[in-house]
Amino acid sequence: MSLLTRKAFTMLELTFVIVIIGILSAIAIPKFAATRDDAVISKAKTTVSAIRNAIATERQKRILKGAFGNFTSLGGTAGNDKVLFDYFNGVVADGRILEYGVRSCKTATSRGCWMKTNNTTYVYKMPITNSNITFTFDLKSRFDCDADANTRECQLLTQ
Repeated sequence: MSLLTRKAFTMLELTFVIVIIGILSAIAIPKFAATRDDAVISKAKTTVSAIRNAIATERQKRILKGAFGNFTSLGGTAGNDKVLFDYFNGVVADGRILEYGVRSCKTATSRGCWMKTNNTTYVYKMPITNSNITFTFDLKSRFDCDADANTRECQLLTQ
């Protein structure tokens, strides 16, 4: 039989291809999962940074207008699947906190999402571990992580 008339792969060639694909997928799938978790954490870090910058900007705008009072809420509704961080004090005229809304967790078991528990407390549910990071918004207009309970996770989101 000549090489020109051969029309199929041999069993050995197919076995080698399957083994190589298996090895590549065993390496790539865990890397992909780790990259996804890193992306979710980066998004949370960006959200924390954007909220802090928006709070500072809104405070400066109010001072320039002669309004020196504190705002008491970052907007949003406590509960599942609501848009968080929408308006300061819930008043449209005060302006949006973020250009885009941040949706809260759809269920209590969701990970990698935000949840509002009351007007001053927001919880970020870490995607990697089963821990939650609590952020509080106080009357001094700070949006801070509760570092006492979640030191490692707070460092992960605030560094």
